[in-house]
Amino acid sequence: MITIFFIPELNNHDVQELWFQKDGTTCHTARATIDLLKDTFGYRLISRFGPVNWPPRSCDLTPLHYFLWGYVKSLVYADKPQMLDHLEDNICRVIADIRPQMLEKFIENWTFRLDYIRDSRGSPMPEIIFKT
Repeated sequence: MITIFFIPELNNHDVQELWFQKDGTTCHTARATIDLLKDTFGYRLISRFGPVNWPPRSCDLTPLHYFLWGYVKSLVYADKPQMLDHLEDNICRVIADIRPQMLEKFIENWTFRLDYIRDSRGSPMPEIIFKT
């Protein structure tokens, strides 16, 4: 998928300022995969075994993984798409429907949590209610 779809699609865009974050799943960190992504993104690759290490598994530090993907996935699969075209249409629709206000709130909440983690030197955050 990376060589057949992703890299050719990137050639249609200016990726000089783009960072790429890939989770630490074993299949996502195979040497061939990481080498290919390093060739494409250089130091702008966030991944286990990449130039910038994948952050610890923490919902406080990786909200894209713990919030945004879950939100998008729940809407993309709501009507149980059976065909690839239908799935692609759902993905495009759901992403396009994300409003800037939601992302602003998301970033504000994440920033608040990062400040809390820094100030508390990494202690648990039991009293924080996660809102987005």
